Amino acid sequence: MKKLFGILLLMGGMVISSQAQKISAAKIPVAVKSAFQKAHASTSVKWEMEKSNYEAGFVLNGKETSEVYSPVGALLETEISIAAHELPAPVLAKLKGKKIAEAAKITKADGSVCYEAEVKGKDFLFDAKGNLVKS
Repeated sequence: MKKLFGILLLMGGMVISSQAQKISAAKIPVAVKSAFQKAHASTSVKWEMEKSNYEAGFVLNGKETSEVYSPVGALLETEISIAAHELPAPVLAKLKGKKIAEAAKITKADGSVCYEAEVKGKDFLFDAKGNLVKS
């Protein structure tokens, strides 16, 4: 099951990376690299551009994780992959009967949390109460 989830996550990452541009570590601003290394010393990371920000993709506690940093090194959000059944009950209720390909918990810099669910190749964002934030 973990391998299947990992494969699905990798495939989803490929779709997402088609929207983001891979970038070599040498092109990452020092402030961004320093902020990441301070939080995650000795962690293997892959970098991408997300609009004008920098996204670090890595594995944390066995879960695919990404963090988005501003060009000056401020952490903007953290996204952690979760199993579909780990979504809050109100979110699951909104998606009842639909096949959830991927799920993630996103924590913004201000501490607000939303949940992402991919259904039929489309990402939906919900708050913890199951309200649709973005589709």
